[in-house]
Amino acid sequence: MLRFLIKRIGLLIPTFIGITIVAFGFVRILPGDPVLLMAGERGLTEERYQRLLKDFGYDRPIWEQYLDYLWKLLHGDFGNSIVSKKPVFTEFFTLFPATVELSFCAMVIAVTLGIPAGVLAASRRGGFLDQAIMGTALTGYSMPIFWWGLLLIMVFSTTLGWTPVSGRISLIYFFPPVTGFMLVDSLLSGQKGAFASALHHLVLPSIVLSTIPLAVIARQTRSAMLEVLGEDYVRTARAKGLAERRVVGVHALRNAMIPVITVIGLMVGSLLAGAILTETIFSWPGIGKWMIDSISRRDYPVVQGGLLLIAAVVMIVNLIVDALYGLINPRIRHT
Repeated sequence: MLRFLIKRIGLLIPTFIGITIVAFGFVRILPGDPVLLMAGERGLTEERYQRLLKDFGYDRPIWEQYLDYLWKLLHGDFGNSIVSKKPVFTEFFTLFPATVELSFCAMVIAVTLGIPAGVLAASRRGGFLDQAIMGTALTGYSMPIFWWGLLLIMVFSTTLGWTPVSGRISLIYFFPPVTGFMLVDSLLSGQKGAFASALHHLVLPSIVLSTIPLAVIARQTRSAMLEVLGEDYVRTARAKGLAERRVVGVHALRNAMIPVITVIGLMVGSLLAGAILTETIFSWPGIGKWMIDSISRRDYPVVQGGLLLIAAVVMIVNLIVDALYGLINPRIRHT
């Protein structure tokens, strides 16, 4: 198992270097001049402009800027925000708990509903229930997040008044953050109604963010279950007189979970991408909204540092998924 993990970690190194090149090049093609943003266009002389270019290293060749950036990354320096002057690493992990909380709740909804839906559709193959579940999944996968989110806000927040429009908790509650996770901090605060308010604010954005992962997990679970249900050992289990619930839930589902876990691992990247739109729509103070604001402000260090940190999170999650493969099916790690 250790050798299996070492090989996987070895593959992450060139991947991460490739991502640094992409992130570094991406911010260079964004329109706008970060020096003008920092100094302001009014009263900026040519002499001061050239001095700022030199101070920030923008006057050097691109390859030299990249090597300097890579050297700083190796020492844990992701740069400082041009706007807030704070370290990018600090800002990222200050806002990251909000995105993790939202993504985790969305994934819980997607897994809790997606896997049973896929199993139910596979066990009723070709029937009305199968077609209804897959039709709903296809509809959910096809809907743009920004449209779906605004539609739910109009229905449940504006028209019915059931859910808040934005934010993480009502303004009547105030307490110092301890963990950064609002559900946890609201419990630790001891304030009556704080946890309910935080949960109330989390419901609608979690549903919006979970829609696409739920559809993908349901379809993948159905596909994997249909393949497994046709295997010889499943027919043998049925021939022995085992209950259909035990055949499907024990013998078939466990072997069908490997491709489903693969999809769940890949969905982490999709959740972070979807969180950018979801957080913008619901004014959720996470890394998605932070990245959008940084792009509009041409904050180079935040954009490239945020991209790298998000990529690192996705790679770590995929490494954990690979480890789960080895635990579920030992043949994978031996191969």
